[in-house]
Amino acid sequence: MHDIDPIETREWLDSLDSVLEKEGEDRAHYLMTRLSQHARAKGTQLPYAITTPYRNTIPPEKEARMPGDLFMERRIRSLVRWNALAMVMRANQKDSSLGGHISSFASSATLYDIGYNYFFHGHESDREGDLVYYQGHTSPGIYSRAFLEGRLTEDQLNSFRQEVDGGGLSSYPHPWLMPDFWQFPTVSMGLGPLQAIYQARFMKYLINRGLAPDQNRKVWAFLGDGEMDEPESLGAISLAGRENLDNLIFVVNCNLQRLDGPVRGNGKIIQELEGVFRGAGWNVLKVTWGRHWDQLFAKDKDGMLQKLMDEAVDGDYQNCKAKGGAWTREHFFGRYPETLKLVEHLSDDDIWRLNRGGHDPYKVYAAYHAAVKHTGQPTIILAKTVKGYGTGTTGEASNISHNVKKLPIDDLKQFRDRFDLPIKDEDLPNLPYFKPAEDSPEMIYMRKHREKLGGFIPARREQSDVQLVIPELSALDAVLKGSGEREISTTMAYVRVLGALAKDKSIGKHIVPIIPDEARTFGMEGMFRQLGIYSAKGQKYEPVDSDQVMFYKESITGQILEEGINEAGAHAAWIAAATSYSSNNVPMIPFYAFYSMFGFQRTGDLAWAAGDIQARGFLIGATSGRTSLNGEGLQHQDGHSHVLASTVPNCISYDPTYGYELAVIIQDGLRRMYGENESVWYYITTMNDSYKMPALPEGDDVLEGIVKGLYCFEEGKKSQGKRVQLIGCGTILEEVRAAAELLRDDFGVESDIWSATSFNELRRDGLNAVRHNMLNPEAEPQVCWVEKQLAGRKGPVVAATDYMKVYSDQIRDFVPGTYITLGTDGFGRSDTRARLREFFEVDRYFVVIAALTGLVKDGEIKPSVVTKALKKYNINGDKANPVYC
Repeated sequence: MHDIDPIETREWLDSLDSVLEKEGEDRAHYLMTRLSQHARAKGTQLPYAITTPYRNTIPPEKEARMPGDLFMERRIRSLVRWNALAMVMRANQKDSSLGGHISSFASSATLYDIGYNYFFHGHESDREGDLVYYQGHTSPGIYSRAFLEGRLTEDQLNSFRQEVDGGGLSSYPHPWLMPDFWQFPTVSMGLGPLQAIYQARFMKYLINRGLAPDQNRKVWAFLGDGEMDEPESLGAISLAGRENLDNLIFVVNCNLQRLDGPVRGNGKIIQELEGVFRGAGWNVLKVTWGRHWDQLFAKDKDGMLQKLMDEAVDGDYQNCKAKGGAWTREHFFGRYPETLKLVEHLSDDDIWRLNRGGHDPYKVYAAYHAAVKHTGQPTIILAKTVKGYGTGTTGEASNISHNVKKLPIDDLKQFRDRFDLPIKDEDLPNLPYFKPAEDSPEMIYMRKHREKLGGFIPARREQSDVQLVIPELSALDAVLKGSGEREISTTMAYVRVLGALAKDKSIGKHIVPIIPDEARTFGMEGMFRQLGIYSAKGQKYEPVDSDQVMFYKESITGQILEEGINEAGAHAAWIAAATSYSSNNVPMIPFYAFYSMFGFQRTGDLAWAAGDIQARGFLIGATSGRTSLNGEGLQHQDGHSHVLASTVPNCISYDPTYGYELAVIIQDGLRRMYGENESVWYYITTMNDSYKMPALPEGDDVLEGIVKGLYCFEEGKKSQGKRVQLIGCGTILEEVRAAAELLRDDFGVESDIWSATSFNELRRDGLNAVRHNMLNPEAEPQVCWVEKQLAGRKGPVVAATDYMKVYSDQIRDFVPGTYITLGTDGFGRSDTRARLREFFEVDRYFVVIAALTGLVKDGEIKPSVVTKALKKYNINGDKANPVYC
């Protein structure tokens, strides 16, 4: 825009400078706000801007000064860089398929180093440590520093990505593989930022509920700029801004490159992220340029350097580092005579050394210092770096830098010289690790800073110091006794169990009910008033239903986490609660209830991460089954969540039919996870079919069978004659029971009825027995639970579930004799439950047909009996297969 009156413009700018100098920023902000309001009141449309100029947010004169020894820290940082590089290259000398990453840590070494030296608090006896979500691809650098600190050995570094024999280092942050080291799995991109936000919110939740002291702990999340394209990376940032999570700091390593090329070659990722996060209510700190640029900015009186920087795109900035100082002089500064003149006193090497903010320890320190002091908002630091920094022509700022695993000897020499490493030419090919003596100045300096900050990180607490007292099963008597003549659903039974646990004197306050805006769907609205919905700001309004018993009650001390229509966020909140025993030394017991279809299918990546992070808690897949949620149709009807649950090794999953089964399973889960500190978590499905709930049958064998996954619910009345074994679970067990009556009344066939609470657990038990017998051929063979229960039982076995046939088919190898499975393969649809069960061929009549077919196969009856049954129940033998309908 052309300036038609430069003198007037100068007068306005001089006035602003005077206010800033004499009255300070607050007064200047006030005047500018009033001018803006006045202009809008006059109908003037002001220029829209949500970004600031492409330069550092903190001007040099306002930077907090770094108190340490710059040269000592550079020596330490150089050693960390070298050992990380050597570790990856050594692994690939053994086997090039092992892989590894050099460039990500090379670009972010300074970002981590400043945190380690001055900001990352470790765990002290009277203070919990900060929580750091490391960028997954930077793991070699984290291992390298831990090696210098004496926490990892050279043998462990030599076993990077070689874990099978034990003692190796995992490729990325994996708490399951390194349980005393890594705290959070982050390399599935987008999960780190999402989990960090909900972790910070959960820390506030604990403080506001009086379960943890406010110790000014911070949650740091180190992220890549390419990673910010993941929907999960940005999906919850408005929550962080809305809840004023000033205990949260994002550090985005803006090296301008993702895996294959520029993040925003035609734009500016830093400016884009600034606008997004400022709009979401975050405090944004840009660390764009290093201090070598400060003199050029000071000389830029006409603003042409700033104009050039604002116009240039990230593709240009990548070229500046990849193509050297001469190219930068000609093609970058040379765009305007004024900017070219600014650098005429600099050599090409000087221009190339103009550093980026993320590589300047002074600039990074100033930003971190401002971030930890800031209140009322979360902070994001956008630090501009160079991918592959220091790796020479092979990897620095090149499109292939992400995939670089090794450097040629010339680049190794350049790396050594650039970082002043004490390694001889003849030793370079051997890639020696370098660790100073324990009494060296470097080691003393490093230990001193970590001791001051409370100890080494990362470090994970494997068990909480707090041991919960788990209530006995009798505490759930209200559910164990059944529902009498009243018909209820297992979802209603779940709410009763949860209500009883929330009132328990020992664990009640540790219960964390989590819902994604579906409390009324699941009948949980009664807890609104009883427990309250957590809100960082309390309740500033009178709810419209305040005159009702179960009104919507928000409270700063509320116990329920109501996450809105946001399954991923609710799942992340569940993980934060389910790992609180480790992260906060406060064991919490989360129960997250959701439409089962929107659990594993929608947030399966988080379910896998929950296994890695050793979460402990309950996921409740409500309205489960392909035919149970009858009116909602294809998008809502779940026939496969248990199949997906089986893929997570430490997920214990159940599909109970009756309230007493649910109570037994939950109480046993509490015992395992919080009494015996097992690193497992539970997925339990509940349905919204209502039927009479029987009382818990007597006998320890029933309790054992419920937990193991199979028990005999009802024996056939006659001991002689034709007989079948009928297995069911969930709501389909009711169809199985009805089928048994039809078999008896219409065909004279007796049935033993079995409740299979978990085919997944039965399969694991069977596989364990098979493996043991294979590896111990001369030992007494183990017999799995399915074989034990069905041994000596007469007749074919039929299993019917509301899930895909593969769910019950898992135990085929362990079932003696003929085994037929019925399930709900195919897409769901809307109709009545009876019609849906007929369509998917899992209703009582198809159970009868399957049982009779099994008897034909066993030679007990003739095929004509099946034909008779098909006609009797009006089943068309040519009906279409529901899988393809």
